[in-house]
Amino acid sequence: MTFGFAPASAAASTSAASANRLLEPAEWAAAGIPLLRDPREVVSGLHARHHPQPATAVVAVLDPDERLRASASFVRRQAPADGWMFRNVLLAQLRRIIPHDLRRRTPVRTAVLLYCREGDARWTEEDGAWMWGLRDACTLHGLRCGAYITLTRDGWQVLGEGRGGRRPHSASAPEPFAMSEAAPPLPRTGGAASEVLRRAAAAR
Repeated sequence: MTFGFAPASAAASTSAASANRLLEPAEWAAAGIPLLRDPREVVSGLHARHHPQPATAVVAVLDPDERLRASASFVRRQAPADGWMFRNVLLAQLRRIIPHDLRRRTPVRTAVLLYCREGDARWTEEDGAWMWGLRDACTLHGLRCGAYITLTRDGWQVLGEGRGGRRPHSASAPEPFAMSEAAPPLPRTGGAASEVLRRAAAAR
């Protein structure tokens, strides 16, 4: 095996391929990404759970009622923005936190991505690479591709939708707020034990 530098033409083609692994805002908006019913609830819930700092990504899976099923956060490595690399890391996180839905004819659950970064809320090529990576990772895991949200000092912004808010932002403390999850089953009532619990609750 020999080692050396790639020819200039090969390096140029690799660079061009990397540049194509991103989505422009217009492409993202035209892709039919489902809108979040309450984006502030999603953002506040993920911020409260993971308290992301700049260069932190949070990927979350929502059920059809927008209840959180699973989420994970990780720090982006210092490397050039590349949608293929972002796809791989997102896919690894999804495989770790939730089973795939590839056997379904149509996706039921939706993956969203919150990325905390420096700078303002305007779209960057890094955002475009994350969009490309999220869309591809969702396809490979049998999920619907959901919103891509940036979190900066200006606040949060759902790219491609024009919706956003000032809080939370990248420097704010997590609010005492949690995303709605699947409700736990209600305890059975009746019997002596329930009467004891009822009296104890009334005495508080």
